[in-house]
Amino acid sequence: MHIFIDNTSGAPIYDQIYTQIKGKIISGELEENHQLPSIRGLAKDLRISFITTKRAYDELEKEGFLYTVPGKGSFVAAKNVELLREENLKQIEEHLEQIRCLAATCGLSREELLQMVRLCLEEEWL
Repeated sequence: MHIFIDNTSGAPIYDQIYTQIKGKIISGELEENHQLPSIRGLAKDLRISFITTKRAYDELEKEGFLYTVPGKGSFVAAKNVELLREENLKQIEEHLEQIRCLAATCGLSREELLQMVRLCLEEEWL
């Protein structure tokens, strides 16, 4: 599993780890019951504190993306369909907010924006 840490990013390192692992789980790149690297092993590979890695794993476990077996390690949890749906809805809302802001900056009316969405949906579902 490849994790990239961007030291120039304003995001905390634990959040970068959390976001990347969560993305790999949601996309299916990391499948159910896949064993993740140990907390210490990943910390060593990334040359960061194991506490930072532990925080990312703890957040993922708290949200239901991972489960831990004492003495064995951390594994990808079974996909909770409702949890994944909620994550996707959150991403859609974020994209819609970005679209709304872009539309406002170029003076697009509400009706013009809705027309663009309708056309986009029609093309996709033909």
